[in-house]
Amino acid sequence: MYRLNDQAWKILCDEVERCTVNDDISGTVLRDMALRRLEKLRSQKGSPADYEEIKTTFSDILPNLSEKTLKKAVNANKSGKITKLVKTMGMGGVSLAGLVGLIWVINLPYPMIRRPIAAKAPILLLPSYINMDRNYREAIAHVQQADQLVNQATSMADFELGAQKVKLATKNLDALPVWFLGYEPVTYCNMTGCQWKFTFDEYQAARASVGRMEAKIFQEKNAMSQLETAEATIAQAKQDYQQAVTTEDKQKAMTAWQTGMDGLVELRSETLAGRMGQTKLQAYQRDWEQISGLVTGSDRTLTQISAAQEFARAAANIIQNPPNTVARWEEAKNLLQKAIQRLETISVDNPGYGEAQKLLAQYETSLSEINISLQTEAESVRAYENGQAATENLLADLPEDTNQVMSKLQGIMNELEKVKPGTTVSEPAQELWKNAQNKLSQLEK
Repeated sequence: MYRLNDQAWKILCDEVERCTVNDDISGTVLRDMALRRLEKLRSQKGSPADYEEIKTTFSDILPNLSEKTLKKAVNANKSGKITKLVKTMGMGGVSLAGLVGLIWVINLPYPMIRRPIAAKAPILLLPSYINMDRNYREAIAHVQQADQLVNQATSMADFELGAQKVKLATKNLDALPVWFLGYEPVTYCNMTGCQWKFTFDEYQAARASVGRMEAKIFQEKNAMSQLETAEATIAQAKQDYQQAVTTEDKQKAMTAWQTGMDGLVELRSETLAGRMGQTKLQAYQRDWEQISGLVTGSDRTLTQISAAQEFARAAANIIQNPPNTVARWEEAKNLLQKAIQRLETISVDNPGYGEAQKLLAQYETSLSEINISLQTEAESVRAYENGQAATENLLADLPEDTNQVMSKLQGIMNELEKVKPGTTVSEPAQELWKNAQNKLSQLEK
């Protein structure tokens, strides 16, 4: 057997001519070199040259050689080998094991093997035809079953079973020889003869149907997941509302409830989950309207409480980094008084009265603390200013009598001791007190 048969040689010669169509000297030289290499490969005996070997033969001189043509030549080169093997079978002398092996090779799912056999000796492809027939019939049955389950579903279980049928149909379609359909309608045969044909259009239609069902199953699963999420949100919101103590917590639960119903509205109406969601939405909305009527009555209370909390937070922010001046304590006091005034407007029959009273107790306690701090700061500042003024007067008019000086220093120290720790003037007052103490100690000696 020669390494390059006549059919493959002719295909490659035509491609060489195409690639060296220029009339210049370089084109002629390259063409002659390529043809000599082809002739050499054609005259060699051995196994058929494969794709890589043929490509390497021309890669250095004709890099623009068509890949499609190379593959066509390789297929033609292999076809010759298969055809010869088939002819050899008719000559007898093939053992049973060899025959079985040959049949197995012939029935491999490769176009370069099956097509020449199908043209010359189709009976040898009987195992493949039987397998094709089975896959075709199963594919049709599974597509029909999946279509019924998916497009006429009444529950999620139908979609789950339909998804299984779609997978089986896909597996059957994958086993069909699509490569064969590009040449001619395929006739599937069995021992009793050839009964039907399968075209590329039929294959595409089956594939398209499976693809649509796969997409629908995906959409249905997403919609069902969205439905479950919305229902879980609403169920949790109901529970939170029942367990809520404060108006704010109830409002949060109602907001979550509304979010869950919005999720049901967003479901596509053509999905099973969308149809189920619309039915459940009516019941959820009815419960919502009943509860929202109760919540509406407490909206004003909630607004007043929220405003009071904002004033209280503002007051806390002003005095959060002590020591604070008298002005800052007074500003915080005014803000907290505004918070208390708003809480005091909430009547006993209001749903938020209990919460308002709790906040009112907290804010009144905080107001008392602010008043104490404000008074402490004011008295400390006043004592420091008095001590500072007495010190300046002593320095300006220093008595000659030592005892008199000592008495004035003691009076300054007594005034400075009125300054409380943690006030804005505690540090300078302490420094001024130490100076007076040192001076008094010197005079006592």
